[in-house]
Amino acid sequence: MSSIESKIQELGYTLPEAPAPAGSYVNCVRSGNLLFLAGGIPPLDDDTFLGKVPTDTSVETAQQAARLITLNRLAVVKAEIGDLDHVERIVNVGGFVNSEPDFHQHPAVINGCSDLLVEIFGDKGVHSRTAMGAAALPLNVSVEINMIVEVI
Repeated sequence: MSSIESKIQELGYTLPEAPAPAGSYVNCVRSGNLLFLAGGIPPLDDDTFLGKVPTDTSVETAQQAARLITLNRLAVVKAEIGDLDHVERIVNVGGFVNSEPDFHQHPAVINGCSDLLVEIFGDKGVHSRTAMGAAALPLNVSVEINMIVEVI
């Protein structure tokens, strides 16, 4: 097990299997040392992570969704490169929050992702970011996240 995967376990998380794409796209495109990851959504096991923030789901629950999506996206990275220890840097995170028009805490929701990346990767997890609201997201999920990751 890689040291990054050990760190994920120490933090109390489990790295899931990389999901299959749900449409006419691939989960990851590699260009040189950069991985461009498609948007990931939270688990759909129940309706916990569905709906608009903050009316259908709380900011805290949406942050939890962002953390689970982060682990999902890291599973895609592992599937592509075989070992998360080959991550050189998290370059960029794009976060989308299914929110009401008067909601303005998008950064707080996407901090669920950003903070976890720093906990896992340290300085290599510090990244640029966009956090924005959306009128709707696929399957009515509360959060969707994509990433750009540099690998060695």
